[in-house]
Amino acid sequence: MEKSRLTIRDLIVFDGKCVLCSRFFRFMLRHDRAGRFSFATAQSPLGQRLYRELGLPTDDFETNLVIVDGCTYQRLDAFAAAMRALPWPWRMLSACRFLPGWLKDPLYFSVARNRYRLFGRFDSCMIPGPEVRARFAKGGYGA
Repeated sequence: MEKSRLTIRDLIVFDGKCVLCSRFFRFMLRHDRAGRFSFATAQSPLGQRLYRELGLPTDDFETNLVIVDGCTYQRLDAFAAAMRALPWPWRMLSACRFLPGWLKDPLYFSVARNRYRLFGRFDSCMIPGPEVRARFAKGGYGA
């Protein structure tokens, strides 16, 4: 967990070309009924800036980012942080944060490295309608 230098409170950054990541985005849109999270694609100016700040590659998005209350989470911890912010029964999925690092990091990376092969890839980022686009953070869409 790292503090972000940006003053972003609750944000989910996802690979807009990844089918699995886009499904996670849609899942969060549907279940985050309070509208707590805003979103950004990793390909957007905001996403690129966050990846650079964290020393992550800006052309290969093997980790998703979730910022909750100003703290940045990566990989499976990011998923856990997002689930912890949802109502029951989804909140119980946040228990994956208690898995030991020697198990959760290889598990996460085995899926992340094969996500395009397993789930597919879009040729370009999705084009959301106005209602969905309103949930994106400033600078969180594009590229």
